[in-house]
Amino acid sequence: MTSSPQSATSAGTQHVTFIHSSDFQLGMTRWFLDDDAQSRFDDSRLRAIRRLGDLATETGAEFIVVAGDVFDANALKAQTMDRALEELDALPVPVYLLPGNHDPLVPGAALERAGQRDNITVLADSTPVEVRPGVEIVGAPLLARYATEDLAAAALAGLESTDSIRILVAHGQCEDRSGDNKPDRIDLPGLEAALNAGTIDYVAMGDTHSAGPVGTSGRVWFSGAPEVTDFHDRREGVEGGEVNSGKALVGEVEKESAATAHVSVGERVVGEWTFDALHFEVADAADVDALLERLESYPEKARTVVKYSIAGTLGLEATRALEEGIAAKENVFGALFERERLMDLHLEPSDEELANLPLTGYARDAMSSLLDMAAAPFGAEPARDAVNLLFRLSKEPN
Repeated sequence: MTSSPQSATSAGTQHVTFIHSSDFQLGMTRWFLDDDAQSRFDDSRLRAIRRLGDLATETGAEFIVVAGDVFDANALKAQTMDRALEELDALPVPVYLLPGNHDPLVPGAALERAGQRDNITVLADSTPVEVRPGVEIVGAPLLARYATEDLAAAALAGLESTDSIRILVAHGQCEDRSGDNKPDRIDLPGLEAALNAGTIDYVAMGDTHSAGPVGTSGRVWFSGAPEVTDFHDRREGVEGGEVNSGKALVGEVEKESAATAHVSVGERVVGEWTFDALHFEVADAADVDALLERLESYPEKARTVVKYSIAGTLGLEATRALEEGIAAKENVFGALFERERLMDLHLEPSDEELANLPLTGYARDAMSSLLDMAAAPFGAEPARDAVNLLFRLSKEPN
C-alpha cells in the first residue's frame, strides 16, 4: 500500500503514511455507568490505543499523531496516567502528542511525564519536528486551559513553503457555534492558503469527537475520539450529537514539490462502545414488540449505552409487557435508562381490559384512582408503576 519510509515513486518525491487520532480523554468518567461498566469503559479506552498500533502495523504507517486531549484532565490518579503512558510507549511506531485544552502543558501537567518516555514526543512548542528527512510535524500546543489567539496561525507564522511533507497538528474549532468571533478560533481560510502554498500539506485537528473533514480541501480533518464519549442522537429528523466517533484516520501524503501534494484520508473503526439516544412512538403491543426487538438487536450490550424516550398511549397489557421487557434488559446493557424530559408515555386501559379486571370493592376503587393519577401531567410514572403492580397481582392465581 505504501512505499518504504525512504523510498520515492520518482526522483524528489516524498511519501508518508501516518495515523491521526485525538481526544482520548483518558480518565473520563460517565455518570450513567456503574462501577462495573466504568471499569469496562476504562479498559476499552486503553485497548483503543493498542488498536491504533495494530492499525499502524497493518497500513505501514510510520507514526501516530494525537491532536490534543490525551488525558481528560491534568489532575488524574497516577495509576491512570502510568497505565496510559505504558500503552503509548509500547506502540510499534513513534507517537506525537499535542497538549489540548483538557491537558494543557502547564507546570505539573500529565504530559510532562509523557515526554520522559522513549517512544513518545510531546509537541511542546511550534518548532518543526523532523520525523525523518523529508517529513516534519508542526504542533500548535495549548500552554494554558484557554487559548487567547489562533494557535494554528501562530504556529504557521514564519514558516515558508517546502518540498518536504509537513503536517500541522492543532486542537480547536474553525467555527464558533455561538456565532461569536472568539480570539482562539482557527482561521480556516488561513489554513487553506498555507496548504495551497505548500507550507503545510495536512492539518490533523482535534477537539470535535466525531471524525470528518473541515472545509472542502480534503486536507483538514478531525479524527474524532477513538472511543465514543457521548450520545449519537438517532431520533427521526435529528441525527445529532456524537455521530461518527470510535474512528481513527489513516493519512497518506505524496509530495513532488511545494506546489504539488496529493493527500488521501481513510476512516477506520477502532472503538468498541456504542452510546445511542433513541425515541419510540407506541400505540399497541406491536409497537412494544418492535421497541424490545430494537434493544435486542445490539450485538455487544455490555458495551452499549442507550438512553431512550417513549411517547404514546398503551393499555394495561402492553404497558406491563413494555416495562417487564425493559427491566429484563437493564442489567445486560452497559447502561439503559429513560431520557426523562422527553418521556410522554400514557396509560389508558381499553374498555375490555377494565371489564375483565378481577377486582371488586376497594381494590377496584384504588385502580380507578391510580388510573386518574397516571393520566395526570405530574406523578404519572409512580402511578403507572402502581397500576402495573395492582394489575399484575390481580392476574396472579390465589
